[in-house]
Amino acid sequence: MTSMSRARVARRIAAGAAYGGGGAGLVGAAVVGLVLAEVRLARRQLGNGLSGRVPTADGVYGRAYDIPGEPPLRLAVLGDSTAAGQGVHRAGQTPGALLASGLAAVAERPVELRNVAVTGARSDDLDRQAGLLLSAPGPVPDVCVIMIGANDVTHRMPPAQSVRHLSVAVRRLRTAGAEVVVGTCPDLGTIEPVQQPLRWLARRASRQLAAAQTIGVVAQGGRTVSLGDLLGPEFEANPRELFGPDNYHPSAEGYATAAMAILPTVCAALGLWPEEERPDVSRREGFLPVARAAAEAAAEAGTEVAAAMPAGPRGPWALLKRRRRRRVPEAEPVTPSV
Repeated sequence: MTSMSRARVARRIAAGAAYGGGGAGLVGAAVVGLVLAEVRLARRQLGNGLSGRVPTADGVYGRAYDIPGEPPLRLAVLGDSTAAGQGVHRAGQTPGALLASGLAAVAERPVELRNVAVTGARSDDLDRQAGLLLSAPGPVPDVCVIMIGANDVTHRMPPAQSVRHLSVAVRRLRTAGAEVVVGTCPDLGTIEPVQQPLRWLARRASRQLAAAQTIGVVAQGGRTVSLGDLLGPEFEANPRELFGPDNYHPSAEGYATAAMAILPTVCAALGLWPEEERPDVSRREGFLPVARAAAEAAAEAGTEVAAAMPAGPRGPWALLKRRRRRRVPEAEPVTPSV
């Protein structure tokens, strides 16, 4: 499928989200149902390998940067089991902890983390999660990171409905004053037990949703980072290292790779990243119609898309960035918040 074709598909799904449409998606409900069946069968055959318990990582990171009278930055994480960090044993290995520790190092300021992500969550749970954050005592988070989409695909949620739920949550958080960064739907075609031709179909469904998510998020003032097949080459070369014990969720190394891709965009959203907010032609960055930027990002993991300029004859425009990634070490032991 060409970039232009992917852009058209993404526009159709996003338009359905905006105007209340539904539909099973371009790959078809039957096809996605087959993917769902194979993934579930594979997980039953392999066993989860874990109790399902996710380490609690909430608390304050970067205490060494504490300045009396200056409050910590507030980071919130929403989404599904990948956002929660299922598949690892230590709190410091979860994506929230890795992002909080990395953000503290860049900002040279403590970061208070709250993670409300839930294993098994789909996009229709984001409104509840956002409500937990916004109804809590204290200030609104400075930045929210959302990782969502895989369960929407495997549970056959219509893509337009999925994007609509995500867009509403992003709008709610942005209206409250938080910056929002969304890690879009990962590539389900990288899950080792899924065989061809379902592997190709899972990849196609994932990318279609990821591109449509980007259009919806950018329209609400958020930024996206494509997770896509970020771990694909590593999974193929060394799946035992980058998959967790259940061969479905990432391992600690896998989460570190994902956090390394998301952290620069989190920092940029807060004005903390050293790169200028303009395209670097040498890295194939540029201003593009948002649907085309979304399609290109979905095809290349680690790519950021953010709103850039008012809509023109070709629709709204976006800035496509390929920020340099930095290694994110395992987070230091957490100091529980009180």
